[in-house]
Amino acid sequence: MFVDTFWALVPAIIAIGLALITKEVYSSLFIGIIAGGLLYSGFNPAGTMEHVFVEGMIGQLSDSWNVGILIFLVVLGSMVMLMNRAGGSAAFGRWAVAHVKTKVGAQIATIVLGCLIFIDDYFNCLTVGSVMRPLTDKHKISREKLAYLIDATAAPVCIIAPISSWAAAVTGFVDGANGLTLFIRAIPYNFYALLTIVMMLTLTLAKFDYGPMAHAERGTILGKKGKNIHSSMTGAEDQPNPPVSGKGRVIHLVLPIVVLIICCVIGMIYTGGFFEGESFVDAFSASDASVGLVYGSVVALIFTIIFMLATRVLSFNECMNAIPDGFKSMVPAILILTFAWTLKAMTDSLGAANYVAGLVEHIADNHALMSLLPAIVFLIGAFLAFATGTSWGTFGILIPIVVNVFGADINNELMLIAISACMAGAVCGDHCSPISDTTIMASAGAQCDHIQHVSTQLPYALTVAGVSFVAYIISGFVRNWYICLPIGIVLMIATLLCAKTVSSKR
Repeated sequence: MFVDTFWALVPAIIAIGLALITKEVYSSLFIGIIAGGLLYSGFNPAGTMEHVFVEGMIGQLSDSWNVGILIFLVVLGSMVMLMNRAGGSAAFGRWAVAHVKTKVGAQIATIVLGCLIFIDDYFNCLTVGSVMRPLTDKHKISREKLAYLIDATAAPVCIIAPISSWAAAVTGFVDGANGLTLFIRAIPYNFYALLTIVMMLTLTLAKFDYGPMAHAERGTILGKKGKNIHSSMTGAEDQPNPPVSGKGRVIHLVLPIVVLIICCVIGMIYTGGFFEGESFVDAFSASDASVGLVYGSVVALIFTIIFMLATRVLSFNECMNAIPDGFKSMVPAILILTFAWTLKAMTDSLGAANYVAGLVEHIADNHALMSLLPAIVFLIGAFLAFATGTSWGTFGILIPIVVNVFGADINNELMLIAISACMAGAVCGDHCSPISDTTIMASAGAQCDHIQHVSTQLPYALTVAGVSFVAYIISGFVRNWYICLPIGIVLMIATLLCAKTVSSKR
């Protein structure tokens, strides 16, 4: 009765609505999960319990991909704690204050680092957060703004990087055509990702914010908020800890991060068969990001422990004590991820994918709407990713449909635009959704309250989404990115300058 209908999206809508209204994420996700179980079982109590906890939660925590991500989280949390205890983060903060003199410089440094770490969005969120928190705190940049900069340089950058776990995922969903070639040719039409970068730079260089983000920034500047206000995403790092080593230097933060990046890249191409003769690009396309990140992070953790012992900044017992404390710091993120994955399992079992696929195919059959198809696909992708919290799942649903509609003709410009719209819409919805794993990771990386991050980021994401929608309408008729992309950039900057004028008057 409820399967393959609009009811399949209701559990996610309930969870998201409650989270935004109550500002409490755990109970909101759990209520949405229960609603999904009730709809699936036909309101049978026993069937609901089995579906929610056995087929849902236990099933998700038994999934090898999900377990790999959780292990990566725990290991990275332990590494961050080791670097903090060694005094590396404090030393970097002192160095950054001496060399990065302005608030604009701190934000630009965060954006640049986020763009450089384009391999994987999870890796990006947590690495950028751990490195840049000391610097942004010193310059009184709010944790909400840091979380936005992290989130906006995670998925949006990964989705326009040919060598990334996201590119590998997208190419895997394309049948009957060269997936990597399609991905590269579609990059100039990925308006949401490109315009998000334009927006970050414009806000930073023009030195303004608007909406809830402006309130968060003012609160931090006036000293009305401190670290501990971010209670739902803070863990052991903000709790009373053993003394930080006074021997720490910048190298005790930078070197472990560099080793982590190198090891994770090697781990990912290893899982793709690089050391068995595959080319670097093919190995990345075939990589298992979850397993590769585990391999790389574990090796980096072992290196970090040995490095801390060899330089005598921490004793062996201090290193071992930091590991469980790092685990504790990641517990809130792990709990939210577990609930988000379980909620996705509820919507999957109710046939949300089939319902949305049917809508897209119906639109594609109407030839009068073909020029508007990219804009429509963008909206559908954004809504689906927002409701389910997964951009990769949205790719998997929409991209094969678009490819089938156009017969896998990579020379068809409208197909390239529509595929880009799939990717852009998925990233947009993922960016807005409080149940998205990337959004959760950004909150964890910035040590920011999760709902505060979502509510402050939402107006920014919707602004870019509106401009992107207009750009897709134009591109559906013009079909030339040399014209459409500059128009989109001009519209984006003009919209932000208008927002600055309005917010200044208020």
